[in-house]
Amino acid sequence: MNFKTATLSIAALALAAGSAVAQQTTLRIQTHYAPETVSGQLAQQYFDDVETMSNGEISIEPFFSSSVVKSVETFDAAATGILDCDMTGGGYQTGKNPAFQFVGDIMGGYSTPYQQLSWLYYGGGLEDAQDLYNKYDMQLVGWWVYGQESLSSSKPIASIADLKDWKFRSPPGMETKIFEKLGATPIVMDFTEIFTALETGIIDGADASGIANNVGLGLYDIVKHANFPGFHSMPSDHLACNKAVWDRMPEHHRRIMSVAMEALALRTALTFEKKNAEAVAQLRQQGVTIHEWPPEELQKFRDAAQATWPEFATTPEAKALVDSHLEYLGQLGLVSR
Repeated sequence: MNFKTATLSIAALALAAGSAVAQQTTLRIQTHYAPETVSGQLAQQYFDDVETMSNGEISIEPFFSSSVVKSVETFDAAATGILDCDMTGGGYQTGKNPAFQFVGDIMGGYSTPYQQLSWLYYGGGLEDAQDLYNKYDMQLVGWWVYGQESLSSSKPIASIADLKDWKFRSPPGMETKIFEKLGATPIVMDFTEIFTALETGIIDGADASGIANNVGLGLYDIVKHANFPGFHSMPSDHLACNKAVWDRMPEHHRRIMSVAMEALALRTALTFEKKNAEAVAQLRQQGVTIHEWPPEELQKFRDAAQATWPEFATTPEAKALVDSHLEYLGQLGLVSR
């Protein structure tokens, strides 16, 4: 090897080494899910996928069960640099702007995860939502939607009439208004407090998650009534990252994380199709009563939910999102305008 060749080789190695240093990304990500739940396991698979596809250039430090800050505080913790990314959901941020309701849980809207995801990726939703997230120094990376949630209850929940005076854990936002109109008593509390509140009788029931996740949380060890299929809530869990952190990442890192989120979204919807069915069969064997609401009761809820949407469309961002959803729901034949 002559001097010129050796010099070029050393320069190439130095450039490669410098590039390797520049391409390292370390992210601290918090989710409200416990690692043993189905969603917690899916989140871990996402982390593993990202690290593997990036050949170790992206390193993720996960925090499960809202172990750093409360679930509702995760967004701010990421925006201010305590964490890097929030893997909870936009519905926790309705106090900042009611528009977050319509990227977090479009209650009484879509029927399946696939419809809701199609609004985000093919109905202009991602662009509309991104404007909202960027306003708060965050970047929406994507959604993972497990489908309609099921309720947990110590008493029967077979119809609207059963909701009268029913005390239950509710996330913040529009859900509290809808259920109050239907006679229930929603109590907002953190996701991590549900088990103890049910155990001590502070609440009669809970809106926690999909029925398979509820089994993982042990809720039906305490209460013996559930509903399935769900109808009231289909939250879009999100991955949202500090925008400055996101903007500093190399393009191929951002692409890996975004495409991996699309894979997580499909995997989540498919997984819960199977896991929820298995959970229902298991619960019936354990003596849990599963209530399936008839169409007329489901319509009463949808009517109450959609009548509440305008009450939350009180900012330009919220109104734009409601209009976007209504237009897309109309295209899908789910509402008439």
